[in-house]
Amino acid sequence: MSVPDKPDYSCFDVEIETGVAHLRLKRPEALNTMTRAFWNELPAIIRDIDDNARARCIVISSTGKHFCAGMDLSVFTDGEGVTNLVNGGGEPADRFVAAESFRRHVHHLQGTFSCLDEARMPVIAAIQGGCIGGAVDFTSACDIRYASADAFFTIHEINIGMTADVGTFPRLCKLIPEGWVRELAYTGRRLPAARARDIGLVNEVLPTHEEVVAHALATAREIASKSPLAVAGSKVMINYARDHSIRDGLDYIATWQTGMFSPPHMLEAFQAKAQNREPVYPDLVPVRKRM
Repeated sequence: MSVPDKPDYSCFDVEIETGVAHLRLKRPEALNTMTRAFWNELPAIIRDIDDNARARCIVISSTGKHFCAGMDLSVFTDGEGVTNLVNGGGEPADRFVAAESFRRHVHHLQGTFSCLDEARMPVIAAIQGGCIGGAVDFTSACDIRYASADAFFTIHEINIGMTADVGTFPRLCKLIPEGWVRELAYTGRRLPAARARDIGLVNEVLPTHEEVVAHALATAREIASKSPLAVAGSKVMINYARDHSIRDGLDYIATWQTGMFSPPHMLEAFQAKAQNREPVYPDLVPVRKRM
């Protein structure tokens, strides 16, 4: 089914079935580049799924030859584009005031991918062909990455005279050895799928695009069969451990368990196993944003 009460998106197709939300980039003729609409649609879709607990796991895949070729040229060149922001857009003339505005704009772009990191449910990326520039920022914010044999990753920003700024470095430095981050960032070279697997950027490499999507969906369905509360807790703890010391991580998991440990969910797991059936767990509760 489609996300309820949502319009058609220009960059994504969205389906939700058996606890799995599947987002597909749908502009293969344009190499699925990130237009202005992309930056607004992705966080709207993810936050709707997250806030309303519409799924237990999210899969992001693409169409055509390449997963995504990064930022669309129009984002740099149109009347409201990045270049215009950097130059102050004509008004104000003070470049320092313009710089403050541009910093806020970069924060907005960063938030587009941070919503993946912050979602209560895991996000799996199924990558084929090129994962270029901003697409590296995109996929590095996901929980799990699978790739087809023809996939490759490129920190392309260095090739167009800029520094990657939407999440590549803070996240990649937590995912792969720093030396690899530096080599890719300084040279703009392609990182092939097999090597990406060897250094830990992707979990698995499958022969074809179809197989990588099928594998991602199968993993998502397996995750969706587990306790959503336990999965959400695991994501919170993994993210917290990534960003804090071991001592802080141990203290936080003790605090989390004090409030979130669920004997009924554990009992259901034991009973389901004894009765040779699938366990049944309650979904996460939608987030209440209004009083």
